[in-house]
Amino acid sequence: MSWGERARELADRLHPAGLLYSTYEQRLVAELDRGRLPGHVAVLADGNRRWARLNAPGEPLVAGYQAGADKLQEFVRWCDEVGIQVVTLWVLSTENLTRNTSDVGPLLGVIQRLFVDLAASGRWRVKCVGDLTMLPPDMAAALVDAEAASAANPGMRINVALAYGGRHELRDAVRKLLASEAEKGTRLAELAGTLEIDDIAEHLYTAGQPDPDLIIRTSGEQRLSGFMMWQSAHSEFYFCEALWPDFRRVDFLRALRDYTSRERRYGR
Repeated sequence: MSWGERARELADRLHPAGLLYSTYEQRLVAELDRGRLPGHVAVLADGNRRWARLNAPGEPLVAGYQAGADKLQEFVRWCDEVGIQVVTLWVLSTENLTRNTSDVGPLLGVIQRLFVDLAASGRWRVKCVGDLTMLPPDMAAALVDAEAASAANPGMRINVALAYGGRHELRDAVRKLLASEAEKGTRLAELAGTLEIDDIAEHLYTAGQPDPDLIIRTSGEQRLSGFMMWQSAHSEFYFCEALWPDFRRVDFLRALRDYTSRERRYGR
């Protein structure tokens, strides 16, 4: 955030309406049960294109993509502030890649800058979650380099789900599992008789990470669209009407408050 942006934010907060908002924010923070906060929060940042059509009519849709990326930067900081350990950001589905090239190209540029900036912060470990073979080779290489550079960072883990589809992930997990067992000489009939749930989980894009405790989706849509189909079996869901660029810290805090008030049953 630039000094000019910080000055505008401070001016907004000193305005009477801003003071009321800030007071409400502080009350929500104070009311949070820190012992019940989610360890892993995932978000479907939906509504960027609709936001652009409403707020930047006549401008290219990339205005909405950039506004969404800026909000993701804020969201990551909010998660870090309250002590979330893992964050997953779904920014690009496999279906998105089938759109008109004139739309996809600018979006890919915004996503690459977001990923590289998060990795370059020196604070967080950033991981690409998705099928990199579907991306332009130069972009895939830049993401791999940025991920490797952030691997030793000490803070929160950030998964950026791009070129991601739940069915693609399960397909890739099964392919990796079969290839791994074939290298060991395991016969297919033997594998069919011994295969366990954990064997598949070990080959997901998020292998070794905890499943999301809370999944947030914006823009009023109340569906998962295939997001983390395996990992979300026992997740709690929170749906918000706001388009993603309009998602506020107070909306995030409300989602956390709602989560901490629930009794998790894990399917039991």
